[in-house]
Order: sequence, then structure tokens, then C-alpha cells
Amino acid sequence: MKLESLKPAKGATHKIKRLGRGEASGKGGTSTKGNKGGQSRAGYKIKMAHEGGQMPLQRRVPKRGFKNNNRVEYKVFNLGQIDQLIEKHEIKEFNPENLYINNLISQNDRVKILGNGVLKANIAFKVNAVSQKAKGAIEAAGGSVEIIK
Repeated sequence: MKLESLKPAKGATHKIKRLGRGEASGKGGTSTKGNKGGQSRAGYKIKMAHEGGQMPLQRRVPKRGFKNNNRVEYKVFNLGQIDQLIEKHEIKEFNPENLYINNLISQNDRVKILGNGVLKANIAFKVNAVSQKAKGAIEAAGGSVEIIK
């Protein structure tokens, strides 16, 4: 067998349709692209959200509200939840690393403690934010609070 004798399998290749090669070919003139206009030209692309002259959806629907780009999102834990989490997951220190290990938060989440409920456990907290009520309740229970950045 020689390289020059290699051929593709029978039926694997097709003869290409040669467009725009004269009127006698049957595909000359407009080359199957209709008549004139942008769609018959090279490089034509329809714009995103174009609806053929109808008012586009993003212009029909009114804008409402305000989105603050500087908002800081926190994963919030109330004091009432913390006792249950400590018992269930046997947490010795309440910090983002322990919460991540126990699949309670994502890797880059920030943690905030709020003062709803009662805390019975004496535990150390290392969190990104804490409310004044929660801080008072934690220190009253004998725990400590450290704010991390």
C-alpha cells in the first residue's frame, strides 16, 4: 500500500455545491440568497434581541428598583441556630473554616451573627460581623467574639 493510493471510503465525501458560477449552473446570479439586502451580503449578523421592528422585550418591560453594587452579602446565623449547629456538627470554635468543612457555607462566604434566640454554649466566635445584641448575649454566656476581615 502506498500513500498516493489512499482514498476515502465510498460515500464518505460529497461533491460541493458550487454557487455563483454562471447562469448555466442553475445556481448563478443571486447564488440562492434571494435578492438584495443585508442577508445576501457577506458578514451579515442579526443583532441580539432584534424582533423585526416590534418593540423589543427589554424596552417594553419597565425598569424598577435599585441594585447597590457595593452591598456586602453575609451568611447569617442567629443565636438560636448556633446551639443546634454546635451539637449536630460538634463545633469547638465558630469560624468560617469549621462552617465550610461542615458544608454550612461556601468557601468565600462572609459570616454574620444576629441576636435572635438564646445562646447556651460557651464558645469562641471568629466571624466577619456581629450585631450588638448578639455580641452582648455571647459575652453573657461566657464566649468571646473576634471580628475578622
